[in-house]
Amino acid sequence: MSRVSFLEKLLDGVDVEWKALGVVANLVRGNGLQKKDFTEEGVPAIHYGQIYTYYGLSTKTTKSFVSPELAGQLKRVDKGDVVITNTSENLEDVGKALVYLGERHAVTGGHATIVKPGNCLLGKYFAYFTQTEEFAVEKRKHAKGTKVIDVSATDMAKIKIPIPCPNNPKKSLKIQGEIVRILDTFTELTAELTAELTAELTARKKQYEHYRDQLLRFDDGDVEWRALGEITLPTINIRWRDANRAYRYIDLASVNIETKTITETSEISRSNAPSRAQKLVEKDDVIFATTRPTQQRYCLIDAEHAGEVASTGYCVLRAKKAEALPKWILHWIASSDFKSYVEENQSGSAYPAISDAKVKDFKIPIPYPNNPEKSLAEQARIVAILDKFDTLTQSITEGLPREIELRQKQYEYYRDMLFRFPRRENS
Repeated sequence: MSRVSFLEKLLDGVDVEWKALGVVANLVRGNGLQKKDFTEEGVPAIHYGQIYTYYGLSTKTTKSFVSPELAGQLKRVDKGDVVITNTSENLEDVGKALVYLGERHAVTGGHATIVKPGNCLLGKYFAYFTQTEEFAVEKRKHAKGTKVIDVSATDMAKIKIPIPCPNNPKKSLKIQGEIVRILDTFTELTAELTAELTAELTARKKQYEHYRDQLLRFDDGDVEWRALGEITLPTINIRWRDANRAYRYIDLASVNIETKTITETSEISRSNAPSRAQKLVEKDDVIFATTRPTQQRYCLIDAEHAGEVASTGYCVLRAKKAEALPKWILHWIASSDFKSYVEENQSGSAYPAISDAKVKDFKIPIPYPNNPEKSLAEQARIVAILDKFDTLTQSITEGLPREIELRQKQYEYYRDMLFRFPRRENS
């Protein structure tokens, strides 16, 4: 798509003026409204914090309500108005816009400004503009504060936005409406693609889990079921008073739940080691997080992290390699049977956990128990198949965010292009 030819066709020779928001709209700063004020029903209410976390670009309904008595004390939001945030802990969220399209009037409170468009501004056109780099540059000029960042309604009113054909409101709104229609289409297509990719990933994961569970099914006559504690070795904790070097600390956040790999560690030593930094791990150890265990945070220790220290929040499973392959244990930790076992044996509600002892009570099959060589060969055969499935699933898992990011960047490119009008500023 050629930016110049497309915009020329869209504008059809009309001028574009960059006007201060306060000139083309009326800005009303909100006041009051706390979460404790919410009621089950009543007048629709928009809390500024919900704009960050709950809403998209526009909404016809609200998440919350307030009593009619309180609503009378708050600022009114009418259909087509834009509620924009003034305050956040980061600059990115300041100026986040929500177009209200509900038939009933709503209300909003503090840390938010209501933008009431004039006769030559479409609310959704302005809301899309707040997502552009042009707007980000402008709000950065007016941002105040460090820990809490604020762009006041007065300063927000100074930000200039492009208004096509400003002397002909009807034609201006028509052009803005066409830009909104195009961006709505892009937004819908991006959302559909994301949903399709996510569904594909879910289907592939379920397919993998099905084949994995089938491969791990045995008739009792072919195997001996043995507790993990029987086929693993004891491990030791570090003696910090004797430690004379720094270690990489594998805490509960270090293992990525999706990729089952260690993604980030911190450096610790005798002087600053957390009390939970106790368990020395070796290559091919399987570590499984016993806190919130149904999240299935586990991995195989690689050569890079051998000899380092893990949190006591992990159960360390060190295979007796003459009897069980480390990856045989790993794939059983990933199985549906183990997940069900964990759900039945965890305790606690706020912070559910399972003990190391309970984990090691879980029984897995050892094929051909009276023939160790044949047993390990059969384990290796099944592990090789599961590893291939795992690789295929992981490639989709890694590819999905990249594909979504690519589509998002494509969308942002065209969105910014649609607002990249020549600058001819008027007050």
